[in-house]
Amino acid sequence: MSSTTDSVHSVSSDEFATLIEKELEWNSSEDEDDIESDRIKRRKVEELDNAEESQEATSIAMVPQTSDGAVNLETCLHQAPIFGGMCSLCGQFVKDHPAVSLGYIHKHLKVGTEEMNRIRGSDLKSLLRGRKLILVLDLDHTLLNSTRIDDVSAEEEYLIKQADSLQDIPNGSLFKVDMIRMLTKLRPFVRTFLKEASSLFELFIYTMGERFYATWMAKLLDPEETYFNEKVISKDDCTQEHRKSLDVVLGADNAVLILDDTEAVWSRHRENLILMDRYHFFASSGRPFGHSGKSLSELKRDENEKDGALATVLEVLKRIHEMFFTQEYASNPTNADVRKVLKKIRAEVLKDCRLVFSRVWKLGERPHNQRLWEMAQQLGATCDTELDESVTHVVSTDTGTDKARWAVQHKNFLVHPRWIEAANYLWRRQPEEQFSVNQIKK
Repeated sequence: MSSTTDSVHSVSSDEFATLIEKELEWNSSEDEDDIESDRIKRRKVEELDNAEESQEATSIAMVPQTSDGAVNLETCLHQAPIFGGMCSLCGQFVKDHPAVSLGYIHKHLKVGTEEMNRIRGSDLKSLLRGRKLILVLDLDHTLLNSTRIDDVSAEEEYLIKQADSLQDIPNGSLFKVDMIRMLTKLRPFVRTFLKEASSLFELFIYTMGERFYATWMAKLLDPEETYFNEKVISKDDCTQEHRKSLDVVLGADNAVLILDDTEAVWSRHRENLILMDRYHFFASSGRPFGHSGKSLSELKRDENEKDGALATVLEVLKRIHEMFFTQEYASNPTNADVRKVLKKIRAEVLKDCRLVFSRVWKLGERPHNQRLWEMAQQLGATCDTELDESVTHVVSTDTGTDKARWAVQHKNFLVHPRWIEAANYLWRRQPEEQFSVNQIKK
């Protein structure tokens, strides 16, 4: 070895785990809310060097070494986990190195692209052996609904007195969290949903809310830390402003499903997304989305637990999981992709339906670029611009158009665009008579 070349010996996963545990102890007085339990950290670090992987497949083996097995400092690519700015492989402090911050695991942890891919590959094998996939869950409007206490309407003030005790979270559904000045209502069926979904999926929370808020909501949903543990991703962890991405999720994209009420934030992962009908319990929640009527809380009502959004999507998730492991993975384990299964099941909802649209979008706009057109096609419908005898449905907001009158004359279905939206949320074709144009106001 050249006298001018510095080197250090490779660090084993056990040694790296010890390093992180010591760092956690040193930082324990800084911010207790940012530090998870040592047990969770140890398990996550061990995943970084899964015993199933051979030594040749690890990041250490990818780095040129000296004759005595030490890592060459000058040639280390820093693809091993970076903790507190230090490469865990060579021990050097690293600046401006491309790496993904995993602050939700620990605020000082970053992992390079190649190492992330290795971890995901190792994790995927472990998941599939256990017949599990990954489910990423949004919080607001998907699993729960929150409002600032200051925004509670006069008709909702009764809720403050009815809030459940934070000392008995597992048996409550409405909580007043004074530390963040929020009133939070859990969506009906959410506890059953999480329990059953966790047997099929590794669960992550991913919210655009701040970390402190996300941590509190995770506590309300999972007070015993059974489902999420450290897997709570917040706005602070996003790699793009106003966007969510799977690049911070320790899981292979082809094994991930996403539940979220907002499609736009998942522009890079729409094939993984199951769009949820928004849960608006509080009046302040619906106003930004144009809801002018009374809220569920003002009406002193709630979603039906047995056939609400979460109960419906749980059955879809079970079906996807079953089809993935009995068909997709069984026939092609190397290239199995849950997105293919999701696409196939979604395309069954409106199959054999042939749609023509009338006065649904502005004159001159290209129909093929419209979200409703695309949604109908994803649900298995065939969309066209011209009428013929094969058309089964005319979709319109106006009964007075030529195409609408043709539908009535030929005794075909004339439905409001919300018929398509309802099928998308409920995953089954809806009774057309419940979505007649005359019955639904704009």
